[in-house]
Amino acid sequence: MARTRTALVLATVLVAGIAPQALGGPAAAAPAAAPAPVTGAAGAAEVGTVVQEGGRLTVPAGTEGPVTLRLTVTLPAGVTGPVGAELALPVTAFPPAGPSPLRLAGALTSTCAVNGGAFAPCAWDSPWMDGEDYPHPVRLKLPVTEAAPTLTYAVTIDTSSDQAWVGSLDAPVELTDATGAVVALGTAGLDFVLGTSEPNHLGALHARDKNGVLWRYEGTSRPETPFKPRRKVGGGWNVYTAVVPVSTPMSNGTGDLVARDRAGVLWYYKGTGNPAAPFAPRTRVGAGWNVYTAFAGRGNGTLVARDSNGVLWDYERNFGSSTAPFRPRLRVGAGWNVYNALAGYGGGPLARDTGGVLWKYGETGSMGDPEGYPFRARLRVGAGWNAYTAFAGTGDLGRRSYPDVVARDRTGHLWLYQGVIKNGALVPGPTRTSVGSGWNIYDLIF
Repeated sequence: MARTRTALVLATVLVAGIAPQALGGPAAAAPAAAPAPVTGAAGAAEVGTVVQEGGRLTVPAGTEGPVTLRLTVTLPAGVTGPVGAELALPVTAFPPAGPSPLRLAGALTSTCAVNGGAFAPCAWDSPWMDGEDYPHPVRLKLPVTEAAPTLTYAVTIDTSSDQAWVGSLDAPVELTDATGAVVALGTAGLDFVLGTSEPNHLGALHARDKNGVLWRYEGTSRPETPFKPRRKVGGGWNVYTAVVPVSTPMSNGTGDLVARDRAGVLWYYKGTGNPAAPFAPRTRVGAGWNVYTAFAGRGNGTLVARDSNGVLWDYERNFGSSTAPFRPRLRVGAGWNVYNALAGYGGGPLARDTGGVLWKYGETGSMGDPEGYPFRARLRVGAGWNAYTAFAGTGDLGRRSYPDVVARDRTGHLWLYQGVIKNGALVPGPTRTSVGSGWNIYDLIF
């Protein structure tokens, strides 16, 4: 028994950092006085517990709004004074090209409450800098409160769809007293999942009925039901023989159009960023556009146009002028009369030939190929596309992936093809999803 007590005393003094001569250790200066830690019967410091109420928390990354993390803390006896708490995200790898600890911290929005009190804003922090290594690069300081045997914390968490990559984490929670000593530890299970995308990440489709009324369908972020109920843009659009998006229409009201009237005059409609009134008053581009038999936008404000001889021309966007939106045209090449339909899609057009085969032209980004500028050699998408009376490229209508394509068959049924990458090019995927019937009421879909 005496031997056991000696071992306990020795362990205690070693924990305290003391090596007294009475125990055979070398002489040492006495350390600075510090408050004694809370100790148990065996002399070891006690640490309280942090328990997550309700199990793991699903955090939708999107427009769903905040969810609430609830924690119950049990402190060991003897803890007094103010205590602070910190929730950390143990993210060990960030995706390339964009996400960083600083951006993640900025994309998280939280409010905090302690012991049933009112919620107040609390900010996420990132101490991370290039070249420095932090085990938990993103963290949230919870409000300081007075110690008590039991404490409760409630933390709301909200973030954007850009942060769905975070995935599932076991987030450490640590409570410290006024001296910095740890008095409670635990973890919170957080599962970041992709929710409903924000309007600026969701495409929109426009359709003109046979009375000339233009309707707008905004994306939902659900491929099985990709569109919200239609909303009316306005009447009078039957004065145009062609209407073409030159930048991708999005559900937040951005995206520009050009429209050619029967006299061959081209008009420019700039997107407003207001979904309820998505287009500003039109601006006249110029006359003579009846020489063209087909158009397609390239998604970046640029327009391509095919003339009656089958030559394709490229009109680069002139971003320096609101009255002259295009630079002088550049010749792309001849032979484009083999196609009976063109549609803009992800930087380069989709083109359907007379045999019903769909082709995709990807961008080159340079003038290195005189035969294909501004496009690479065409890529075969697939056959059977002559079953459709109209098809159009859109922005992403689904789950933060790639832009999509819709196609209407002869019965008026609309189908959705989600975009995929094939041989380095964006193309409509191999499978289609039913959107619904009744789309033959429209004479133009874009």
